[in-house]
Formats: sequence, C-alpha cells, structure tokens
Amino acid sequence: MLVELDDLSFLRRAIAIAQRARDHGNHPFGALLVDAHRQVLFEAENTVVTEHDCTGHAETNLIRLASRQVAPEMLATCTFYSSTEPCAMCAGAIHWGNIGRLVYALGAPRFYELIGPTPTQIDLSCRAVFARSSQPIEVIGPALEDEALAVHVGFW
Repeated sequence: MLVELDDLSFLRRAIAIAQRARDHGNHPFGALLVDAHRQVLFEAENTVVTEHDCTGHAETNLIRLASRQVAPEMLATCTFYSSTEPCAMCAGAIHWGNIGRLVYALGAPRFYELIGPTPTQIDLSCRAVFARSSQPIEVIGPALEDEALAVHVGFW
C-alpha cells in the first residue's frame, strides 16, 4: 500500500479544498473523488458551520453528492481523497457509499495532538470501522501530514 505520485497530487488538492472550507468560515476539511481513469468526479468541503449541520463533514457531503449521481459499481472503483482521516461517521458513509479505496493526508492522532480532545470525539480510527465492513476498502495514509496539519494551525 504505497502512496503513488498521483495520490500526493490529489491529497494536495484535498488540502486546498480544506483551506477553501476554512476561508468560507467552516472547519478546515476537504475531500474529492477520483475515478479509475484518474479523473476528478466531485469535490466537497466541510459545511458544518455555514449550514448549521453537524453532519456536514467534507466526506459525508462528498458521499451524498456522489451517491446521487454515480452507480455503486462505479464507486467501488473510485478513490476517495481526504485532507484528514475520516471520523467514524464519515468512515461509515464511505463504507455505505461503496467506495473501494481511501487515501488521507493527516492522521487522527496528529490532528488531536494539535486540537486536544473534544466533547464529540469518538476515538475510533477509520481502519477500525473498515475492519468491520463487509466489503474490502483499501486504506492508505497518513501521507503529507505536515502539509495537511498546516491548514488547521490557528483555527481551533
């Protein structure tokens, strides 16, 4: 499970989307979905603050968008890129969205090192969620942690 050069490029794009979310007044998280031909299908940013929706994480926003427009069989061949390791809710959405591969930049341990514990934190890695999944989900990450962490510095 090596990070490929294309993966790094797409992760940097997810980090840029996270910065865009921050610029829009939301939590700095971003995600994008890439098909088997390495074409970006969709992007999504976090909208928790501006839409007053606690489920408005970048990952859940992206799964909602993609699952409305792409067949589950095609989603299984896609790669999901996230600026930060998906939380338990988002990992569940990725599972139910039938995504076959996840690559993330910033791991949850480094993220929580920066911001400290939160009242809504569920200490469950995405790998732990996917380990209970009935379908295989390849997980690669963390990668580019320092770059991904930078968008969070001074926000929390």
